Amino acid sequence: MENTKQDLELLFEKAADYVETRVDLLKLQAVDKISDIVSSLLVALIAGLILAIVFFILNIGLALWIGSLLGKTYNGFFIVAGFYAIIGLIIYLLKGKFIKAGISNLIIKKLLN
Repeated sequence: MENTKQDLELLFEKAADYVETRVDLLKLQAVDKISDIVSSLLVALIAGLILAIVFFILNIGLALWIGSLLGKTYNGFFIVAGFYAIIGLIIYLLKGKFIKAGISNLIIKKLLN
């Protein structure tokens, strides 16, 4: 009887150790996934910021060039702004189909890998 009691205590102790180890493993896996997502987002954010600055400077140059061709500098800025207004409208209309779904799928893919 005493031997059975010791075996049960040992079994419960090992089960508790297993559960604790499993919880620690799940925490570490969650930290790994979160750090992977955050680092990916940070790299994308930095690259996007650099690209936005370059794009901004190119757009100013394009607006000035178009304005010099038309004789009035502000006309070039109006044309460039109108172009981006049209692009913005298209993106707004398509945001649910492509953009939101694509970002959601990317996050889910990162979490499940």
